[in-house]
Amino acid sequence: MQILQKTADKIRIITKKQLRLTVSAIFLLIGTLYVTSVLSNKFHFNSDKNSSLIGPEAPKDSVAAAAPLVLDTALYDQKIIKIANGDSSGRWPVKTAYPKVGAILPFKRIVAYYGNFYSKKMGILGEYPAAEMLQKLAADIKKWEKADSTMAVQPALHYIAVTAQGSPGKGNKYRLRMPFKQIDSVLKLAAQINAIVFLDIQVGMSTLQEEIPALEPYLKMPQVHLGIDPEFSMKTGKKPGTVIGTMDATDVNYAINYLANLARVNNLPPKILVVHRFTQPMITNYKKIETNPDVQVVMDMDGWGAQSRKFTSYKDYIAKEPVQFTGFKLFYKNDYREPNSRMLTPEEILRLKPQPLYIQYQ
Repeated sequence: MQILQKTADKIRIITKKQLRLTVSAIFLLIGTLYVTSVLSNKFHFNSDKNSSLIGPEAPKDSVAAAAPLVLDTALYDQKIIKIANGDSSGRWPVKTAYPKVGAILPFKRIVAYYGNFYSKKMGILGEYPAAEMLQKLAADIKKWEKADSTMAVQPALHYIAVTAQGSPGKGNKYRLRMPFKQIDSVLKLAAQINAIVFLDIQVGMSTLQEEIPALEPYLKMPQVHLGIDPEFSMKTGKKPGTVIGTMDATDVNYAINYLANLARVNNLPPKILVVHRFTQPMITNYKKIETNPDVQVVMDMDGWGAQSRKFTSYKDYIAKEPVQFTGFKLFYKNDYREPNSRMLTPEEILRLKPQPLYIQYQ
């Protein structure tokens, strides 16, 4: 009996030990499964987060975790050779540093509507009700997409934010600044069609040094760019509209440097600067215009009238005096003013050397 009792006691001891071991094993297993689940969920979350960074819906606060974007230099080279369009003069393509990441040119062709909301005579942007105007712009964009299927089209609204005046006005500057509420309305319209915005300056007897900083709140926005119009830069003191004005390379360089600084400080993609031109004296010392990786400069052929004169102006004042990129302006009314004149088609404009990457309709 004593032997049986001792054996029973041993069995109870062993059973208790096994039970403790079993319980410990169960808790250990549960703990292991929990940790594995947490790690698995964490890994899955991070994987999803990293994957989303490469898509268009990436949250702003996750940008820092994404791999740094890199400019496709091979595609850039391919595009600028294409837009040179077989030019044999050696001027095109212009040799400049590669732009910063996010550059629009030469990856897209910009098609812009130009004007001012206070005047139906200053361009198509202010001539029609907003919905009708946007429909017309969409139709013109389709024409360019059809004419050159290899080049994506970027819609744009080009708004005259500072207009030259025939009277002195406040400060005797012969210019009128548009109220910010008008600029805000342009931005809202542009957002409807994913368009970029250009704010155009006609300085009159003011200066770019005075007018550009006044638009800085908008120029800090990534979708807002700048246009400057030498035609209404009245350095001689004569009233706007009585003679054609002029700007020097120093004026253009000021605009470039101002925009470049805004882009760097605010971590923005390259800004675009459109410079209007249709005569030789409108821009002096063009060779001294300094390009910058943070700014893309477009010299825009701004003249109206007969087809032959528009082509000649482009050849003499844009193609022969290269800066970086080129533009071409089309007028819904003025291009028809002379006998037998008409608006050029996209196909006709694409024969130019170089091909314009900025197209403006007024």
